[in-house]
Amino acid sequence: MQKHLVLIAGGLLLSACSPAADEPQVSQSEPAVQVDPYNFNENYRGYLETLSSDEFAGRAPASVGEEKTVAFVEGKFREWGLKPYNADDNNYQQQVPLVKMMPYKVSDMTFSSDDLEPLAYRTQMMAWSPRVMEEVAIENSELVFAGYGIVAPEYGWNDYEGLDVAGKTVVVLVNDPGYDTQDPEVFNGKAMTYYGRWTYKFEEAARQGAEGVIVIHETGPAGYGWGVIAGGSPLRFDLARDNNNMDRTAIEGWITDEGADQLFARIGSSYTEMREAAQQPDFEPVSLETGLSVSVSTKFEYLNSPNIIGYIEGKSRPEEHVIYMAHWDHMGVDPINPDDGIFNGAQDNASGTAGVMALAEFWSSQPQPERSIVFVLVTAEERGLLGSNWYANNPMLPVGKAVAGINMDVLNVYGPMNDMVVVGYGNSEVEELLTKYVEQQGRYVAPEPNPEVGSFYRSDHFNLAKVGVPMLYAKGGIDHFELGKEYGAQKRAEYVQVAYHKPADEYDPEWDLRGVQQDLWLYYWVGEELANSQVWPNWYAGNEFRAIRDESAASRQ
Repeated sequence: MQKHLVLIAGGLLLSACSPAADEPQVSQSEPAVQVDPYNFNENYRGYLETLSSDEFAGRAPASVGEEKTVAFVEGKFREWGLKPYNADDNNYQQQVPLVKMMPYKVSDMTFSSDDLEPLAYRTQMMAWSPRVMEEVAIENSELVFAGYGIVAPEYGWNDYEGLDVAGKTVVVLVNDPGYDTQDPEVFNGKAMTYYGRWTYKFEEAARQGAEGVIVIHETGPAGYGWGVIAGGSPLRFDLARDNNNMDRTAIEGWITDEGADQLFARIGSSYTEMREAAQQPDFEPVSLETGLSVSVSTKFEYLNSPNIIGYIEGKSRPEEHVIYMAHWDHMGVDPINPDDGIFNGAQDNASGTAGVMALAEFWSSQPQPERSIVFVLVTAEERGLLGSNWYANNPMLPVGKAVAGINMDVLNVYGPMNDMVVVGYGNSEVEELLTKYVEQQGRYVAPEPNPEVGSFYRSDHFNLAKVGVPMLYAKGGIDHFELGKEYGAQKRAEYVQVAYHKPADEYDPEWDLRGVQQDLWLYYWVGEELANSQVWPNWYAGNEFRAIRDESAASRQ
């Protein structure tokens, strides 16, 4: 197909970003880089194979696999001449303090009303304490139904208005009113917003001063079944903070929708009726006229694991910077699996780590950009986006001076695709740059197929978004340029069913990596235009992160 043969890099389009009058213009007749569309960096396959090999033992934080991963990446960063994060010690490591939280005893949930049966641990409820305390309990904490548990000024929504939750436990719905109403004028319609994520519910309840917070599970709005919540290990990780998370609620947890029905029935209602009532902007919180008791016993272990950070310093505006990000960690080894206990994490996320490495190597061979390029490989994504959380709040350069970022997580290994899928489509102006270069490849941009499950809030870029940085999370989709959408959809479904978070996520020498190479060109071109212009992309008006970005506008003058 002729449209895939010859492409021209982003330098020829710098004039579209309104550079200063004294900046050199790049002639459209003299492209900055002439490219093979299927070969951005021929070393990519080798990086992918190495990182996902048995030798790297699943790349778990604080393991032998971590040591090998850090040594491999640091060695390459040093070979390519990237500046190290830690200049004093000449290393690329930003240590992330972690705490492993191991609940070993969790009571059932009981209620102060005799007519309510206890909710059983795992089968009807899950509970834990985010606080770093060996023993935590709440006793007869008044239960209040607070709708979706959302405070969203840009949407004119406040479920906590007029409600004092001190000493109380709030019960809230998962997802947001847009999902339930399917009204495009309510929040973001079918697509989940940040306010729909259960992590937000816990954070907001703590800000409101609640003693506990319980989210009601339902498979549709949650995006996964009860087994995902209750079927895995109760082991949790968090950042080790000086305050031991005492600013969080004492108890966080979930209950089934059947459990919620029991609570609502005693006040003459039902889960369905209360969910419908909560969809109204003038909804007022409802006391459930009972108290909740639950206790958690936890053991702790402290450890450190590094983010790996190298950068190319900008020639004229070094504090202004573009970020490339991926997580290097995976799930390590299952010692009781007699056949294959290594979670190699080839697609998740050796593919993205190799992508950042390939970009770093390529950038190191190019002329020095005007703005800095920062390559961040974060730890503990599989433990709750913890490495990116730490970096977002302890950045190498001011986040107000971050131009934008590109995140790479589970890249396309099934060949060239006509579509480039944007997770969180419609969020920021970075998409406009991407679209321009996607169309130059003869391809098209497509939104994610299931925006209601909130995938945009489940990878590392989310933590940068929370501090205002416009982040792009995009990758080749399912519309295979020779074999069509059915083939691409089948391969993605097979991966999810057979390999995702399983030992079967292994490197396959038969993978067609031409699609990854196509996408790496896109990541480079978007980054190159951002790095050599004076453009400052923003979130679109109405986005939940727009106000945070705007607050830092003065730092970019």
